[in-house]
Amino acid sequence: MHFTLYLRMEALINFILQFGDLNKQQIDFLLSKVEMLEFKKNDYLSEAGKVPRYVAFVLEGVFRFCYYNNKSEEITNYFVDEGNFVVDNERFESQIVASEYVQAVTDCKVLAFNKKDWDEISDTIVGWEMMKAKMVKKCLTLAMERRSPLVSEDATTRYLSFIEAFPNLINRIPLSYVASYLGVTQQSLSRIRRNIR
Repeated sequence: MHFTLYLRMEALINFILQFGDLNKQQIDFLLSKVEMLEFKKNDYLSEAGKVPRYVAFVLEGVFRFCYYNNKSEEITNYFVDEGNFVVDNERFESQIVASEYVQAVTDCKVLAFNKKDWDEISDTIVGWEMMKAKMVKKCLTLAMERRSPLVSEDATTRYLSFIEAFPNLINRIPLSYVASYLGVTQQSLSRIRRNIR
């Protein structure tokens, strides 16, 4: 296996091993099911109106979950960066149509599992369901903690919370997405950033 690819696989395995134990055979089986995919900036990992095809581990890049509200405004719900799983989990597991988009905010590289292979891992590896439940819980908890903050906080506080939750994102993603996530206009965001400096 190519060395860089090996290191990437290792990042995935180290992440998974936080949630339980796997032996060498199980790890090899797991890795035989994974494929490396690249997404260009603005590509979709999953789209509203379609059934999500993958659960993916982010090696490089940032994704965002977004949807359109009833005024056709685009709302960014949250971001997922390196070292985390990105999936519209409920809809992926049930294989039902998604109601939001999962979009690459930067060029991204992921290790992805399709539904058939993801299920095969569950059927083959004893204890995988339990590990998977813990992984999903961790990713969802993280997403909830990093979710679009309460509008009751003032915009400056929301921005500062954003920087705290995503310290290395602010220079990597378009400010329009940050503004949409914070529920403010880009002009307000620019003003807030000027005032903080």
